[in-house]
Amino acid sequence: MVRVYIPVAIERSVRLVARNRCGYCLTPQYLSPAILQVEHIIPRCEGGTNDEGNLWLSCSRCNSFKGDRVSAIDPVTGMIVSLFNPRTQNWFEHFRWSEDGIRVIGHTPIGRATVAVLHLDDDPIALVVRGYWVMAGWHPPIE
Repeated sequence: MVRVYIPVAIERSVRLVARNRCGYCLTPQYLSPAILQVEHIIPRCEGGTNDEGNLWLSCSRCNSFKGDRVSAIDPVTGMIVSLFNPRTQNWFEHFRWSEDGIRVIGHTPIGRATVAVLHLDDDPIALVVRGYWVMAGWHPPIE
């Protein structure tokens, strides 16, 4: 896939508004081993634009699982629902942290579908890393 050029000013603005953290797993840039990516909430292949209102930050892990998806099946209801939109929706309305602080738990259809598609609750490496972050007092992030 060809990387789309995003003007520096727009990228800076997106990073500022996103608080320099992934919109899906909330991993902050300072804890990420790779630069967070500016991603298209609605992929260009689905009609999304390069306008700032369609851009957000994503870690490479979440972005790779999301791919060109805009919807998924809620594992509880079996209904197709939109994936979480970090630009227009509040993370804490759709997700919460498990009691140990390492798993993301969806508590709305959108949250559950997003957790399933992005593997926010079952990636062994991510869970181990978050566990270390919890022990260091860096995680889970608060609103």
